[in-house]
Amino acid sequence: MSTDLAGKRIFVTQAATFMGPTICEVFTEMGAEVIADNQLLTDPALPGQIIAAAGTIDGLVINLAVPAPFTKLDKVEDNEWLSVFSALVDPVPRLVTAVLPQMIERQSGKILLMGSASALRGMKRASTYSAARGAQLAYVQAAGVEMAPQGIHINAIAQNFVDNPTYFSEETKANPAFQERLKREVPLGRLVSMREDAQFAAYLCSDAADCFVGQVFPVSGGWAS
Repeated sequence: MSTDLAGKRIFVTQAATFMGPTICEVFTEMGAEVIADNQLLTDPALPGQIIAAAGTIDGLVINLAVPAPFTKLDKVEDNEWLSVFSALVDPVPRLVTAVLPQMIERQSGKILLMGSASALRGMKRASTYSAARGAQLAYVQAAGVEMAPQGIHINAIAQNFVDNPTYFSEETKANPAFQERLKREVPLGRLVSMREDAQFAAYLCSDAADCFVGQVFPVSGGWAS
């Protein structure tokens, strides 16, 4: 699996959270020039502004995360729904439409969404978060097939049980009940490492992955497929 990103300028959103730090590290190791942005993109004008300021972008990694609500289905209120969608869903088309003109002009580009497998398999008390993550994946599938004739490859990683501090704290990982859950629910029997996930992301942003368009790749140790 080739992950050569030499000469590529890769823009990573929310680079200080979720998969951002490891993606920036691995992509840099693979030769990319990484442009890291750390802002929460709930301001409608901000996605367009940061893309415009970045200059040439060969690859866009849409890495968005918020603490996942754990609200019972019948207790979910409008403000929770709106805030989660504002953070996870609304920035996606704004980022994509901002970067598309330059990619269309070059007839090349990679856009990768770091999503969640909670959109692929039902989870209790995760209706808001799962719905937002599902909207992300549906958008990627539609956008990917539409832009493929322009040489633009739009795909997504749908992850769960990946070792990252946003969703799996050290306290959580040390909990015997969580370790038992891993053995019971995850065929791999452990968390996927951040580097394993980021290396796959690097592959999907490389020229070697030109055959993939509008696809969702579960990375979850077999929890979702």
